Formats: sequence, C-alpha cells, structure tokens
Amino acid sequence: MFRGAIFDVDGVLVDSPHERAWRDSLDELMDGDWRDLRDRTTWTPGAFTTLVYQTYVSGKPRLAGALAALEHFGVPDLAARAQEYADRKQEMIVRLIDAGEFTAFPDALRFIVAVRDAGLATAAASSSKNADRFLAKVRMDDVHPDLAGKTLLDLFDVDVSGRDFAHGKPDPEMFLTAARELGVEPAHAIVLEDAPAGIQAAEAGEMASIAVARRPHDAELLEGAGADLVVATLDDVDVDALRAGRLRARPPTNSA
Repeated sequence: MFRGAIFDVDGVLVDSPHERAWRDSLDELMDGDWRDLRDRTTWTPGAFTTLVYQTYVSGKPRLAGALAALEHFGVPDLAARAQEYADRKQEMIVRLIDAGEFTAFPDALRFIVAVRDAGLATAAASSSKNADRFLAKVRMDDVHPDLAGKTLLDLFDVDVSGRDFAHGKPDPEMFLTAARELGVEPAHAIVLEDAPAGIQAAEAGEMASIAVARRPHDAELLEGAGADLVVATLDDVDVDALRAGRLRARPPTNSA
C-alpha cells in the first residue's frame, strides 16, 4: 500500500510565476548590464520558451537552474554570471509572490485533501526556497469546511522545501529525506511532479511517480523521464486505487 505522498510545489500545487521570473530577469540582463554579450550568445527576445524552462530549469535548485539556462544560451563566463542571474530572479519572484501574482490549482487542493482522507501522510518537497511563501498564502477555507482558517502549508506533515541538500534533482536526496521524515519506506511513497528532473529523482529513489502534464507538450517529456502515471489534472487520479497500492487514472465517465 501507499502510505505517503510527496508533493513538488511549483507546477503541481500552484501556478507560480517562476517561469516568468526566470525569463524576464534574463531579458532584463540581456537588455541591460549584459547587452554587450548578446552577440556572443544564442539568446534572442522570446527564445526563453516554456520548453526551455521545463527542460533546463524546472525542478532544479536556483543556482543549478541559472547555470543550465545560461549554458543553454551559450552565455560566456558561466560561473561569474550565474549567481547574478539567480539573484535577479529571486528578487523578481519575491515581488511577484508578495503581489499575489500566482494561483493554486483547484484540482491539486482537492487531491491533497483526498489523499489525506485516504490515510496517506503528506510532504512538501520543492527545490525552491520560495515554496513556503506560496503554501502559506493559499487558504483552504473554500476547499473543505473542516479546513476553515487553514493554509495549504498546514496540510503537510513534513516540509523539506528549500533545504540546502548536497544534491538537487534529479538526485533523489530530497525525496528520500521527505520519506524518511514521514516514516515511510520509499517503495510505499508516491511523488507528485511536473518536471522531468523530479520524475527522474523519484525513479532514482525507487519511488512511484505521478506526473501532472498541465501543458500540451509536457506529457511526452514526463513519459520520457519515466513517470508511472501521467495525467492532465489530479482529478483524473483514482484515489481509491491508491489505497490498494495501484496507480491508475479514473475510468472515463459516459455522458448521456
């Protein structure tokens, strides 16, 4: 049986402005302090697409994501510039969060309540040091009457988000730590992810994985990363099957 569910935050629980912050902060640098570098890179306005974000940045620790993005665009002097890029992105994301420029996914809020009702322990496990900012701002009052006054952060038994682990995703260290603190063996844990690096981390930790493909091209990337179940919405996951240790989508309902 599954006894624990480990949730990534950005892209699974909340539609955060991380992608926007990574894109806009690089655009600002390329149009400003790094203008002289532009002709030495492959970057152009609009080149930082969602596919670039999902492939090179999503799910990774901040500095690793900055390095991967700059390497993708052929930016010289990576070591010297990655920290500046990461810091610029962090300043922007804090402003966006504080301004409420994000939303929680309703299907994710329903799902976490459902798995808790099914008896699974829950953990938040995001590489982002901003994860708790998001979770603490999401009110659960309208999701379930018993959760009045609670935030999404209150629904987790364990929270390892934003810790300085020796290895980031796709290494399984974060997920293994979450499982250990939940008191759940890896084989009895499910990881909820939206990024290929996170799915690879779950597989490396010998954990089951459910991938949420919220954008059209995501499903192929997540299937290629080895996800055990890929769904477009967490409403499609058969929670009753989880109780019996099975991962499957709900059967389609027949319309009259």
